[in-house]
Amino acid sequence: MTLNCVVVDDSAIQRLSIVKLVENHPNLNLIAEYSSALETKNGLNTHQVDLIFLDIEMPVLNGFELLDVLNNKPQIIFVTGKTEYAFKAFNYDATDYLHKPITRERFNISVEKALEQHKLIQDFSEEEGEHIFVKSNLKKRKVYIKDIKWIEALGDYVKLVTEETSLVVLSTMKSFEKELPENKFLRIHKSYIVNLDKIDRYNSKNVEVGAYEIPLSRNKKTLLVDALNNI
Repeated sequence: MTLNCVVVDDSAIQRLSIVKLVENHPNLNLIAEYSSALETKNGLNTHQVDLIFLDIEMPVLNGFELLDVLNNKPQIIFVTGKTEYAFKAFNYDATDYLHKPITRERFNISVEKALEQHKLIQDFSEEEGEHIFVKSNLKKRKVYIKDIKWIEALGDYVKLVTEETSLVVLSTMKSFEKELPENKFLRIHKSYIVNLDKIDRYNSKNVEVGAYEIPLSRNKKTLLVDALNNI
């Protein structure tokens, strides 16, 4: 098992020391390193990450503030020179809390915890069915992939429509699209992503999901036909 990870620390020296530990561990794959929370936020939109080694005290956005703006959080191992943040760190469901300077032995213990947690998440997902977690109304909610009907753009938010309810989530369409299985969902319009399994009928202008009509962009029809044929 290999975890894709990133290292976030505004100190180049401290960042390098963690990067070396990551690169020498057989179960870790370094995707990127960042010197700020803002760089990290943008980078996570383009990379699939399982684990973040995260410094807390950084300019503009600190480590906690970064986590507050992420919709789907990877596992977090906090790395800091101060011990007073430990309690708050575990309120953020941190996998572990490393105090600088970090020994290889202590680092390896943290990685083992992350590997165990990753395996538990995978096993749990297989038992319950594929799902994602979204943050809506300041609460994390589990949403099963099979229950999603479509996703609709709402400015800086998206509306997630399921069999039971609708949830408004702070996210861009592009970012949210990356959380969904490519073979099950298709962006059929600049403002709509639809679950292919939920489509009842379609024509050159619309896709019907139950009693609802969703607009279909002209240049997406061929993609839609191909996607439906490959379900």
